[in-house]
Amino acid sequence: MTRSSPAARSTVLAASLLLLAGVAPIALAATPASILAKYEAAAGAPGSPERGKALFTTDFKQMMGWSCSSCHTTDPTQAGKDESNGKALEPMAPAANPKRFTDPAKVEFRFSVNCPDVVGRKCTPQEKADVLAWLLSLKTH
Repeated sequence: MTRSSPAARSTVLAASLLLLAGVAPIALAATPASILAKYEAAAGAPGSPERGKALFTTDFKQMMGWSCSSCHTTDPTQAGKDESNGKALEPMAPAANPKRFTDPAKVEFRFSVNCPDVVGRKCTPQEKADVLAWLLSLKTH
C-alpha cells in the first residue's frame, strides 16, 4: 500500500468535506449547447428552432393569458419585463446575454416554474430542446 503525502491527504479531505456539505469543490460551468444537448438526448431528437419559436410566442390561454414572449418579448435578444411584478429581465438569447443557460439547475428550475404557469403543464424534454434551439439560433442586431 502506498502512502500519500500530507498535502494530498489534505486536498482529498477538503474535497470530501465540501462534497458532504453539498458544495462542489470544482464548479464546471455548462454551456448553452451542452444544456441543449442534454434535452435533445432526453427527447431522443434534435431541437427545432421553428417549434421553439412557436412555443415561445403561443398564448396557451392559461389563467394569466401569458406566453413566454409576454415577459421576454418576441425578440429575446432584447430585455424584457416580468408582467407580474414589473421587474426588468435580461435578454433570453445567449447571443445577447452570455450568462443565460450556463447553469443546468437554474435552467431546469425556470422551466419547472414557468411551464406550468404559461403552458399549463410541465414542458417535455423536446419542448425544452426546441425553445433552447431557437434561442441559440438568434443573433444580436
